[in-house]
Amino acid sequence: MSNSKRPEFIGGRNIAMKVPPHQFDATVRFYGEVLGLKPIENHPSEVGFEFGSNRLWIDRVPSVSQAEVWLEIVTNDPSAAAKILENENVVRCDEIEALPDGFEAFWISNPASIIHLVCNDEETS
Repeated sequence: MSNSKRPEFIGGRNIAMKVPPHQFDATVRFYGEVLGLKPIENHPSEVGFEFGSNRLWIDRVPSVSQAEVWLEIVTNDPSAAAKILENENVVRCDEIEALPDGFEAFWISNPASIIHLVCNDEETS
């Protein structure tokens, strides 16, 4: 990598909250009705709210027993980013959730076991 530029990493605007089914409806109500956050309406099959300059997505996940927060990291070079993270012994966990075909991204875990989606800055919207 000495001949190439180091890829940039920046926080993405997507935050995913993975919520067990028994807490899902109350969690959605909290953000939508109690806090009055504006819903994201251009994704009808997903539940999301504007969260300042970020987007908070709330996903019903039967396989979790307590809520988890997942973050997004965007990069201008996912391939180089993957190599740097591998060299730094960052845990890669692509099995955590399938990504769409052609989506240039992968999953990692930070040392505190917080999941991050690392994706191309052109992929986020």
